[in-house]
Parts: sequence; structure tokens; C-alpha cells
Amino acid sequence: MRHVTPARPEHGEVSRPAKRGIAPLRWAAFAWAMDAPPPGSLLPIIQLSITPVILLSGMGAMMIALTNRMARIVDRTRTLAGQMRPASGDDRRHLETQLDVMWRRAQLMRLAVTFAGTSMLVSCLLVVAIFAGALLHRELGGVILGLFALSLFLIIASLIAFLRDLFVSLVALRVEVRRARGQA
Repeated sequence: MRHVTPARPEHGEVSRPAKRGIAPLRWAAFAWAMDAPPPGSLLPIIQLSITPVILLSGMGAMMIALTNRMARIVDRTRTLAGQMRPASGDDRRHLETQLDVMWRRAQLMRLAVTFAGTSMLVSCLLVVAIFAGALLHRELGGVILGLFALSLFLIIASLIAFLRDLFVSLVALRVEVRRARGQA
């Protein structure tokens, strides 16, 4: 069987060998690689993807703060639950109030972490869309803009849940201060 070396196709054009089987698959991978943009043209694409990457690093720092706050809420809840078992009367009612506040805070933090994590995922998809559009020579401006807007919306929702937790945490503090002053 005689092997024929195929001529290099023009940019964007894919010619296929006449053989059937595995060889056409190898040829398709080779043709795709030849159709990829030259390394010098990747610089604008990389520059375009920097914004979502910076957004990701900021969200990563925020995620650390959120998960640390969640851990403190869980630890405090376990402590209060342990104190509640032997408690009775006013002490029990006070601990129940504190546990109710802690449960609400835990729900808010779960929501904040979920929104922040989803925003990070969408930002990763945004970077993939930027590179896919460049490599496939497709106009994905609408998809890219939609993913960026969704990522920002999710981070805003996360911040709202975080701020709500701050206000709810002040309720627990007020209950504790009133009790210490004998005003409960």
C-alpha cells in the first residue's frame, strides 16, 4: 500500500485522506491543530481572559472569608447545643433563641457560599468561552457577555447574603447583651 503525504490545506480548509479507520481521526486532529491560531495571535485572547481571572482570585479570597465565618457559626452552634441539653427555664429559652439565630445565620452563609462558588464556576466557563470562541473562530460575544453578567449577579447575591448574616449576627449579640444587663 502506497502512502501519500497530503498537501497542507489552506487556513480554515480541511482536506481528508482517502483511507478509512483510525487514520482519518488522526488527520482530523492534525487538521484542527493546523487551524489553531498562531501563538502570537493568542496574546489578545489571553489579555481578554485576564478580567475573569482577576474576578476569580477576588472571589477566592471572599470564599475563604465566607467559609471561615461558616465554620465559626457551626462551632458556636455546637457549643450552644451542648449547653442546652442540661439547661432549663430561662437559660433554656435563651439558648433556644440563640440557636434559632445561629440556624438562620448558617442558612444565610450557605446561600452566600453557594452563590460565590457558582459565580466562580461561571467565571471559569467564561474563560473557556473566550478561548473556545478564538480557537473555533466563532463570535461568542453574547455568550461571553451573558456569562460575565451572570457571574457578577451571583457575586452580588453572595454579598447580599453575607451582609444579611452580619445584621442577623447583631440580633444574637443584642440578645446576649440584654441578658447580661438583666433586661431579657
